[in-house]
Amino acid sequence: MNVRSEKRGDKHSRRTLARLNAVQALYQLEHDSKSPREVVDEFLLHRVGKELDGDQFKDSDKPLFEDIVLNTNARQTEIDALIAARLEKDRTTDRLEVVLLCLLRAATYEFLARIDMPAKVLIKEYIGIARTFFTGKEPALVNGVLDKIAKELRPGEFE
Repeated sequence: MNVRSEKRGDKHSRRTLARLNAVQALYQLEHDSKSPREVVDEFLLHRVGKELDGDQFKDSDKPLFEDIVLNTNARQTEIDALIAARLEKDRTTDRLEVVLLCLLRAATYEFLARIDMPAKVLIKEYIGIARTFFTGKEPALVNGVLDKIAKELRPGEFE
């Protein structure tokens, strides 16, 4: 997916783009033998805020992007357990489409570690990212799973 703009973008769109880029980088890690650090560096060097094939890509919140990718990967076992426990009985993380799993992982990491962002904002952001990749029922699945995880990890935000 190419996200282009001549402008650098406001803080909100820069965070949204950081999350989208993080999902893409996590996806790449699933299919590549490179380390998380190498993938992050590759994105920052060649994609984020750069011109590629004549297209100027928007800049993103690079520290947020880096944090999500590196720490989602580092905490993947813990994160996958949280996701698996909230899937419907006939679903497992192994059976999820890889982009969908990467998206759920990134959001779950943010619920765990990025308490500066309200859970409801994160859910909305990641549903929007899901709509970037999917036109079927996947955004609803993202909503349901993330709502369950957020209510468990951040119960005070839903009272």
